[in-house]
Amino acid sequence: MSISWMDDELERLAAEASERRLRDRLKVPGSPGYMLQQDTGSSGSTRLLDLSSNDYLGLAGHPAIAEAMREALLTGGAGAGASRLVTGNHPAFGQLEQAVAVWQGCDAALVFANGYMANVGVISAASGRGDAVFSDRLNHASITDGILLSRAEHVRYRHNDMEHLRAQLEKHKHARRKLIVTDAVFSMDGDQAPLRELAELKQEYGAMLMVDEAHSGGVYGQFGEGLCRALGVQDMVDIHMGTFSKAFGVYGAYVCGSQSLIRWLVNKARPLIYSTALPPSVAAGVLKALELVQAGHGRREKLLGSARLFRSALRKAGLAAGEGDSAIIPLIAGTNAEALRISAALEAEGIAAVAIRPPTVPEGTARIRFSLSATHSREELTDAVKTIIRAACPARGGGVC
Repeated sequence: MSISWMDDELERLAAEASERRLRDRLKVPGSPGYMLQQDTGSSGSTRLLDLSSNDYLGLAGHPAIAEAMREALLTGGAGAGASRLVTGNHPAFGQLEQAVAVWQGCDAALVFANGYMANVGVISAASGRGDAVFSDRLNHASITDGILLSRAEHVRYRHNDMEHLRAQLEKHKHARRKLIVTDAVFSMDGDQAPLRELAELKQEYGAMLMVDEAHSGGVYGQFGEGLCRALGVQDMVDIHMGTFSKAFGVYGAYVCGSQSLIRWLVNKARPLIYSTALPPSVAAGVLKALELVQAGHGRREKLLGSARLFRSALRKAGLAAGEGDSAIIPLIAGTNAEALRISAALEAEGIAAVAIRPPTVPEGTARIRFSLSATHSREELTDAVKTIIRAACPARGGGVC
């Protein structure tokens, strides 16, 4: 069968300013918060202020993490060689899971290869035909895909609308099992889920509650446990999920909860069962990162303080920056073409700020997604805001202003 239809679809994507392309990018050694981007059509590269990564605490280049990984690589080899249920269950995974469980105050934890596989694996293992999964409309794509693979009824509720969720729970109250799933901090908007209200509805309707802490883990809580702990609702959450690829600066994901939950996932989570385990060196790096996260009070305070000032400055300038207090600050451009224009203008001024377009975000809400790091200085962010205002509002007569 011919695949020429792909060419037609690619032409359509290009005409709609929706086609994505890969570009080489490297972190700048010794210069946290900056990256090198390969220039198109040349052998050179450009040094850019990185306002697009999820390296919230600036740990991705931390030498202690790199050293822990190097030592583990020398003793444990390059790869696990098999899935964890075959011969790939290196002792480093058990050590990491025990440390994560203690950190989160849970009975047990389980490490996955990444956040996508964790969400897909957990949701499809915890629900199935005859069940109903209630999901915020702005949840991450991995949550949506997990629900689809579970074959449970996918019930979407309006973003952070608890009355709508209540109505849906009432409508589906006779489902065999009910699971409410939400991001803690939404990845494209930077706002928070009403976790306390969700926990109350979960109890009222006898549902399970799963919270994805990918963008809140490491950032909130006294020791970086996440938003659930910061709001005091952690004991009302049945399934905690988080990642090691953002604030931790490494790779992988975790799920924690009761012993029964983890035993069930070991037996039923297909991405865990049918995938080769992470390299042991990654687990060793994450274990070191967990120490740094727990001790990172100053990094968290600096990050959230910078986010407040950055967001406030954009909004005072009349820009459509999102609300909230997280390190994710969206600048709504509207059309794909406008988002790409602003991104290109910022790149020309030395700032890496990627345009996010549908289907990642709803139609008509293409945006620049700024995400800050504790490595950014006040001066760097102040100068960046001035540049963003110029790029977004040429002559103060266009753009998103």
